[in-house]
Amino acid sequence: EARIRNAWAGRVSGCMLGKPIEQLSMRRGWAKLSDYLSAAGALPLRDYVPFRPDLDDAVEHPDACKELMSRAIPDDDINYTIISLMLLEQYGRNFTTADVGRMWLRYLPGAIVYTAEREAYAKLLAHAGMRFPYGAEPNIDLDNCSENPYNDWIGAQIRADLYGWINPGEPEIAARMAQTDASLSHRHEGVYGAMVIAAAGALVAAGVHHNKALEEASSYIPSNSDCAAAVDLGLATAGDASPSVIHTTYEGMSPVHTVNNLALVTWGLVRHPDDFGAAIGDTVAGGWDTDCNGATVGALWGLTGKQIPNPWVAQWSDVVETNLAGFSSFDLQGLTARTVALIA
Repeated sequence: EARIRNAWAGRVSGCMLGKPIEQLSMRRGWAKLSDYLSAAGALPLRDYVPFRPDLDDAVEHPDACKELMSRAIPDDDINYTIISLMLLEQYGRNFTTADVGRMWLRYLPGAIVYTAEREAYAKLLAHAGMRFPYGAEPNIDLDNCSENPYNDWIGAQIRADLYGWINPGEPEIAARMAQTDASLSHRHEGVYGAMVIAAAGALVAAGVHHNKALEEASSYIPSNSDCAAAVDLGLATAGDASPSVIHTTYEGMSPVHTVNNLALVTWGLVRHPDDFGAAIGDTVAGGWDTDCNGATVGALWGLTGKQIPNPWVAQWSDVVETNLAGFSSFDLQGLTARTVALIA
């Protein structure tokens, strides 16, 4: 139970850390992000981000900022983790890709899905049929949903965490679940990133150290894939003080691509096995998709069972708000108990 509680606490805390500077990072770049954090007196990043729009008006979400936060505000990274929980509760461990689509249509408002998920969602809504969300077979080939321009972006990777949490010591099962989920909207590298994160979670939950867990997790995807190379690069540069080599390697790649963000997650997680704040802080300060990466690193760090320092959790008061239809908020204890109940 401690591992699961800390995985949730780490995921939410890491997500909230990155949320106010996500758009700043993605639209203005790593250098501008670093300039903002430096000017705000927030480097090295070891606490929630100060809200200083006078320094850069791209910073947003003051309710997720230092000394202004009282709960974890809604974010798609957390929405999808809770959707995974509800999916497993309703359909069991042998859920199908169609079941994932059913959960999306029933619980995800269309305005809060983006890129690959938005493309898949729109096709389901238009063509799957009115009875599909409640159990009927879809009126379209679901493979069409992943035929979109964003199917190698980070969306599936952010949906995969919980499949590792509930399968300690069973990385192959975790990877299969992640693949089943990811396939609704993603292909190739977009799916491989999700499989790596899920498999790594299953290994960390069984006591495997982060570096070994990521190395083994990458064995569940093609060895010649870009995601496998990204894990290798993250491990090889983990001793570097900054992710500059990673940024140089992936210069010009979309800031929300799976591959570059997977390398950054690997780098940040492996650097700080005993310091939660440093792990999520360095990862988020490293740029690209800051809330997604902070959430992923936070969860994988928490899965070790080490305590997430109270100041990180206390600022959001154990309250997790969502955009999910019919569910405005959850509490950390309830999410923990429901997740523990799913472990085989």
